[in-house]
Parts: sequence; C-alpha cells; structure tokens
Amino acid sequence: MNNTEWTTIIKPKPRFFDLNIRELIRYRDLIYLFIKRDFVAYYQQTILGPFWYIIQPLITTIVFTIVFGNIARIPTDGIPQPLFYLSGLTIWNYFSTCLSSTSNVFVSNAGIFGKVYFPRLTVPISIVASNFVRFLIQFILFLGFYIYFYISGANIAPNIFLLIIPVLLLQVAVLGMGCGILLSSLTTKYRDLGFIVGFGLQLWMYATPIVYPISQIPEKWRWIYIINPMAQIVEMFKYAFIGIGTVNWIHYGYTLIATSVILFFGLIMFNKVEKTFMDRV
Repeated sequence: MNNTEWTTIIKPKPRFFDLNIRELIRYRDLIYLFIKRDFVAYYQQTILGPFWYIIQPLITTIVFTIVFGNIARIPTDGIPQPLFYLSGLTIWNYFSTCLSSTSNVFVSNAGIFGKVYFPRLTVPISIVASNFVRFLIQFILFLGFYIYFYISGANIAPNIFLLIIPVLLLQVAVLGMGCGILLSSLTTKYRDLGFIVGFGLQLWMYATPIVYPISQIPEKWRWIYIINPMAQIVEMFKYAFIGIGTVNWIHYGYTLIATSVILFFGLIMFNKVEKTFMDRV
C-alpha cells in the first residue's frame, strides 16, 4: 500500500476558464525570477541601461513638440506642450509595452513551456510587473517636468483625482495584459497577427488623446474616443495632474466593462491554447 502524500497534484484544467489565484501566489518566487530575467536580458551588453527608458519618451516628446506643437500647431488647451505630451506618453507607454510584451508569450517562451510545468500565467504577470518598474522610471521623468512647470507658474492644477491614479495604473496593466494574452493565444495559430501588433499600437495611440486634447475632436469623430478604452484613462491621468481635460464617469464605466471583458476572454483563450500550443509553435 502506497502511503505517499503528494505535495503538488497537477490536474487537467476546466475547458473554458481557470484562474487559480492560490497557485499563482504559491509561485510568486518564480514570478520574481521572471522579472529579474527580463531586466537582465534587456540590459545585458547595454551602455546606458535603464536610461533608455528616459531617452525614449524624452525624444518622442521633443518630436511631438516640434511636429504637432510648432508645425501642425495643434493646441494643448494652454498647457505647456512638453508637459502635455509627456503626461499622455507616460501612461500610454506602460499600456503599449504591457500589450506588446505579452502578445508573444507562447512563441517566445516555448522552450520553457515545453520542459517543465508551472502556471503559464506567471509569465505575462511577470512581464506586466517588470514593465511597471520601467513605468516608474518614466514617471520620475514626468514628475521632473511637472515640478519645473509648476514652479514656473504654468496653468496646471493638481486635484483630488490624484487619489485614483493607482486604480488607473492597475486598470492599464490589466487591459494591456488582457489584450496581450488574447493576441498571444491567437498568434500561435495565426502568425500574421504578430506582425501587426506594432502597427496597430501606433494607430491606437493616435486614436487616443495624447498629441491633442479632447476639445479638438470634431463631434462626428467622438465615437472613436468613446469606444477607445484608453482614451478616458489617459484623459483622467492628465486631468489628475494638470487639472484640464474631460472626466466622464459614464465613459469611464464603459472602460471598466471593456477591460473586464477583454481580460475574461483573454484568460479563456489563454487557458484553451496552453493545452495544445506546443503542437503549433
């Protein structure tokens, strides 16, 4: 008679949906190792290291200021142009990196997934966490500009909406991961989707009020702003720090619903594909 007591039992997952929070917590050390791996792999053999995360939004802000601010002369509702652009880029970059990094989870980690069992969801979670550290680096840059213009007497007014910034960041992380794992699940079968992620993110960015304020959107195109879940998030982030913009709680309620739906279907597809993706990758 075998009296062995197993410490870990691997069972087949439900057909449609499985989110074992307790198991993810048990593998928190693995998540930390994945976060460390992402940083080591990214900074290995680089000269500037984390400063690349400052250089990228800084150069982008300079280009936006020249092209959209001085050449196209798109107004920024009285806000200094560098601060206006950087406020939108800071939170948008967090979303875009979360989405793009998690959109190829299965393909880029096929070697690990095919050798040992662990909750596959730990990988996209670790990616979102490591990207949050990168967001903090860019956020420090934004705060530097913000303090400078605030002391200079610019027309900016921080307000009580600053208290919901953590909620917005959590929502951005969930939305980016939800879109990413959904695309990653589809990419295992339709490799073409991997080529359009970068292009699609560029189009999505220009459909989000980053280089222009909501007040400049013609009425007939407002529907794009309404169906874009990132639009209201970016607008609320700007409003919290700058005090100028539009906060519509109905639209924000829609973004919460859209984020939940995207994450739900992303988890369903992720759970379905992880059972058979090694036969495709």
